[in-house]
Amino acid sequence: MAKKKHHEEEPENQDRWLLTYADLITLLLGLFVILYAMSQIDKTKYQNFVGALTQQFGSKSVLEGHKGVLSTPLTKTGRAQRDTRKQRLSDQLTSLLKQKIGAGEVVVKDTRDGVSINLLETLLFETGNADIRPEARETLDEIATFIAKLPNSIRVEGHTDDIPIHTAQFPSNWHLSVARAMNTGYYILLKNIPPQRLSIAGYSEYQPVAPNDTPENRAKNRRVEIVILLGEPNVLQASAMSDSL
Repeated sequence: MAKKKHHEEEPENQDRWLLTYADLITLLLGLFVILYAMSQIDKTKYQNFVGALTQQFGSKSVLEGHKGVLSTPLTKTGRAQRDTRKQRLSDQLTSLLKQKIGAGEVVVKDTRDGVSINLLETLLFETGNADIRPEARETLDEIATFIAKLPNSIRVEGHTDDIPIHTAQFPSNWHLSVARAMNTGYYILLKNIPPQRLSIAGYSEYQPVAPNDTPENRAKNRRVEIVILLGEPNVLQASAMSDSL
């Protein structure tokens, strides 16, 4: 009679969980090292990181300004470049429109968003009307020719004083401000300005440049502003990174 063979089962390794635990600890350690390294940004390392991503993806779009997921603050160099561009534009427009500026019909000024060409009502419109005066077209033609040579986006803003208007054509100052901005914007749009660069805004009486306490001040508030917008420069293409990094 043949003897039965007894197969003994190998005892289960009770310490197998330690391998999984050790792997988890190693991964967590690596994660914290990466997080720490990211919190201590080095300018040179950051540039190398950008270069590596550029080679990998063939574009910096994921790191550029409002178009990407990672934006960087405006650097001192960037601010200086922006201020220089703004001053150059302001000087050129002042020279171009010096006659109208001297007549008190146009004001060129720097704004937070760029450079504004402030066209007063006395130049563009009759009181309570949004039709452009024929004599204003020459000035608008000069401005449009200048703007057409720029790559910048343009915002045309309509503004009024605080005296209410209520006519069949304009039930409120909102309607009047938008109509004036629309007519001015559309006029310069026809002078070879790409439509995608142009936007229209109406602010009614709510962004005055002077108190509405005298006829002279109210006249200053009745205006159309053509704003040449200066976006933030591409920080990654600037010569220096922000000191805060």
